[in-house]
Amino acid sequence: MAEIRFKKPQYPIGEKLRRYLIETHREIAVPISYNELMRYSNAITLYDKRGNDTLWETLIYTESDRQFIHESLRKIYALLKVGGDLSVIDHLYIDRVDYCLYANTHPIRIRIVNRLNDLFDYFYIKQADASRVYGMELEHLLSPNKINYLVKGDTFIEEHIQGIPGDAFMKHYLTESHEYNPLRIAKEFVKFNERSLVQLLGDMRRDNFVVEIIPDFDELHFRLRAIDFDQQCYEGSLRIYMPQFFKENNPIINLGLKAMSEILELQYQKEERTRILNRVVGAGTQLTNLLDAMALDTLSKPEHVEQLRTELSDLYQDNEFLTCQSMGALVRTSLRMLEKYPVRKRIPLKVKRYA
Repeated sequence: MAEIRFKKPQYPIGEKLRRYLIETHREIAVPISYNELMRYSNAITLYDKRGNDTLWETLIYTESDRQFIHESLRKIYALLKVGGDLSVIDHLYIDRVDYCLYANTHPIRIRIVNRLNDLFDYFYIKQADASRVYGMELEHLLSPNKINYLVKGDTFIEEHIQGIPGDAFMKHYLTESHEYNPLRIAKEFVKFNERSLVQLLGDMRRDNFVVEIIPDFDELHFRLRAIDFDQQCYEGSLRIYMPQFFKENNPIINLGLKAMSEILELQYQKEERTRILNRVVGAGTQLTNLLDAMALDTLSKPEHVEQLRTELSDLYQDNEFLTCQSMGALVRTSLRMLEKYPVRKRIPLKVKRYA
């Protein structure tokens, strides 16, 4: 069983990463900061439709502050979506500003509504953390999913990632009443597992990814997408980077045991490694610059780096990992392994995970 025992500390954005963000137009002037949004006068508990505490609070601002804050948030949404063109969003208004009590970065979630048709969208404002920036940028460059985010100083602005939360998907969709091909879900889990490992993105338990359902002719296709990047290359245990080792994911894993043969598992693993390698080549100097900054940054404890490089060396049977002195260097070496080992040593889904 994979287990995270302690809360990860936040790591500041360093000079080289900041330069990368400026060059890639991720760093941009915004009209309000995270700290300014925390100057609220009151907060009320937010409940879901069933009356359950969501562990979010809705923030209340004084009337004198509310107008400025809401207008600033509309401008941020315009920067995130349409390059700052306010004329396109004149009909949008801020419905709610919520604060999360439990997540590492204590996110603020903004609900923005279209008054012409009552459709709504969300975006998030968080405390900037280098781990999260690296995780999202690697996801943007190396996965099939594009990520939209902005940074200004210590403020991080992130687009909402749509999909069915993993826990809700397992509860409501992995039932006999839904018609789908279970092999398609198992296939996507194998690919998701491989992407997480190669990118060293940790803690992909069911609360930290969503599932997209894509109709295609007479079948449904599925895609698993990470939504939480706080545990990018921090933990020392290799299992943290493999979703197959989280007991919370067992409903999907057990589905894989019924539907997936060893031959298919290796085939899908190889397919995903090949696709990631193609994206590495396509990303070119942008990825090189990101990894150069990452290799110089402190993103974890020395003992975590030592443990992970040893376990990765054992997994690939390759001593190149043992020369790495940082988590960024381990990510770079992990990407080198894609060409060197089109199929890595298999850790089957059938291994015993917990007592």
